[in-house]
Amino acid sequence: MRYLLSLLLAAVAFVAQAQPQRVDNVEVELVAAANAVVPGQPLDVALRIKHDPHWHTYWINPGDSGLATQLTWQLLAGWSAGPIEWPAPERLPVGPLMNFGYEDELLLPVRLTPPASLTAGDMAFIAARADWLMCKDVCIPGSAELKLQLPIKAQAEPSQWAAAFARTRALIPQPATLAQAQAAIEGNRIRLAFASSGAAPKSLEFFPFKEGQIEPAAPQPLRGEDGKSALYLTATQPVAADFTQLRGVLVADGGPAAADRGGWAATIEVPLAAGTVPVVAAAPATAAATAPAPSSITWLAALAGALLGGLILNLMPCVFPVLSLKLLGLMQHQRADDAARRAHVPLAAHGAAFTVGVVLSFLLLAGALLALRAGGAQLGWGFQLQTPWVVAALLLLFFLIGLNLLGTFEFAFGGGVASSAAAQRLQSDKVSGSFWTGVLAVIVAAPCTAPLMGAALGFAMTQSTAVALSVFAALGLGMALPYLLLTLFPALLARLPRPGVWMERFKQVMAYPMFATCVWLAWVLAQQVGVDGLGLLLGALVLTGLAAWAFGLAQRGGRRWRWVAAVAAVGAVYTVFQTTTAGEPPVATAAAKGDWQPWSPATVEAARAAGRPVFVDFTAAWCVTCQANKRLVLTAESVQRAFADKGVLLMRADWTNRDPQITAALAEHGRNGVPLYVLHDARGGATVLPEILTTGLVLEALGKL
Repeated sequence: MRYLLSLLLAAVAFVAQAQPQRVDNVEVELVAAANAVVPGQPLDVALRIKHDPHWHTYWINPGDSGLATQLTWQLLAGWSAGPIEWPAPERLPVGPLMNFGYEDELLLPVRLTPPASLTAGDMAFIAARADWLMCKDVCIPGSAELKLQLPIKAQAEPSQWAAAFARTRALIPQPATLAQAQAAIEGNRIRLAFASSGAAPKSLEFFPFKEGQIEPAAPQPLRGEDGKSALYLTATQPVAADFTQLRGVLVADGGPAAADRGGWAATIEVPLAAGTVPVVAAAPATAAATAPAPSSITWLAALAGALLGGLILNLMPCVFPVLSLKLLGLMQHQRADDAARRAHVPLAAHGAAFTVGVVLSFLLLAGALLALRAGGAQLGWGFQLQTPWVVAALLLLFFLIGLNLLGTFEFAFGGGVASSAAAQRLQSDKVSGSFWTGVLAVIVAAPCTAPLMGAALGFAMTQSTAVALSVFAALGLGMALPYLLLTLFPALLARLPRPGVWMERFKQVMAYPMFATCVWLAWVLAQQVGVDGLGLLLGALVLTGLAAWAFGLAQRGGRRWRWVAAVAAVGAVYTVFQTTTAGEPPVATAAAKGDWQPWSPATVEAARAAGRPVFVDFTAAWCVTCQANKRLVLTAESVQRAFADKGVLLMRADWTNRDPQITAALAEHGRNGVPLYVLHDARGGATVLPEILTTGLVLEALGKL
């Protein structure tokens, strides 16, 4: 009697667990396609997931983020379980990321095979543990112990879930029979071409089975070429050596849910070979390609952020030395008497020319970025200082400007090799001088990502060309606005001190911000070409100084010194060339110093899976804001102690040299430049901190872990 009572209680408990379970924002249960188990005959069972509105779980490949749903069966001896048969997934955009998964109600079927030795009249008890990750604005891991009780019979009838199983079966992709299917890869570009047996698809989406092969959020343009359908994909960089087959699911024209309109889904496995793949921009051939990248900010907000960011750029130490040149010009303009001043170009023209130079330069940089992006290149804001020869050229230019301010020589047309036309225009009283000052200011300002700029630029680089250019133009207008206002309202110049000997002294003092900028650029170059390259650069500076000094003597009547200046200038150019081509970057970068480790996505995911939070510093040697944050905040004792107390893994993503993987990571967070600070918690969440850090902001974020 006691045995029967225990068995009855166990059966009641089992039946209770077999009911649907509510876990946070989903309802889950095990369901069967038949109302009984037939000994030895396969039985279709499924995990049923009913999501709350706007919540989703993930496919076998979750895309940019997420975890696939898993089933762990707890079966009696003699039973066997097949794999989950995944319906075709949906594309689920989350900010700049693209995930693959499901919303609404879902069945994940699995075929179970019971032993033939089962006895009709008994009960079959089926149990499994389900684990999933459900996401909306936040992600929450979920799990449940699920059970299903069915009678054992000689014959079975369809259950109440049979129709749902039939609908799900229609959504499960079957192996495709694509005629003349070929897949080629060149760089990070992939072309899949095949001949359709029926009407060519109007839209096509590819979902790779394996993570880390295809960029989930990249557009997938579809083209009709030579009687074939050609789908263009973007490979994840670096391309893995074992990526030799294109395996995944193709979803055409809305998928099987739109079968009445020709939609279908199929699995493919096509060999991937090296070949020629043209650059194809996204076009209205596919819905995925035409949909604008989602963003957390609007166009007007991006314009406002860019305008304010441009204003703040004027306060950055990399910009002030250039603007100080025009400040000197304004003071010299004030020295002229009324008659002479009338002969000068109006101040408003200088302001307009400076503004045109700034805005036009920003538009040209934006155009270069957009053109390279269309060609498949992974570049970001400040990319010009990822090129050593550009850094070296800017360093020499600033060094020459500094020597000129000290009076070592004078810029003059036709003066010889040491006469830099670009630098001469910077100090001339002509409108062109103001224009070229604006150009140079943009070149050195671009590496500085001012507050509010990051999100605005990230938004711009995911939009159409017209929208992107408008944001960059607003950025340029913001940077030029203070100087423009100063020239439009000359009364403000009256507040400047009266001319005198102090102006010459001030001119000489202004040489030292130039030299300070040279120190910064030399440090940047050292990160790119190493100590040996830095030594060559210092030699080039010695030769440049000799050339400037000799040229100054020649200007003062010592004509024979012209040859010394010419030879020294040629030597300086040759040495700079050797610096930027022969130097090797240092083996141990700043990313690996102290408690910081070099960043890698795999390490981040491994740490989070182990329950350890991660702080990632996306930085670059040429980013002044990054260096200020690092020295003033990230190395502060209170911050370091908080990192240690919370067990935070510190990682540094060094973008000093071009790194497509870091560029892609920046884009995932809606950014196109550094600095970027991301605090990953152990629950799957990520907090993006502002570009300008304070110890309070960092400690507050750590306190929420």
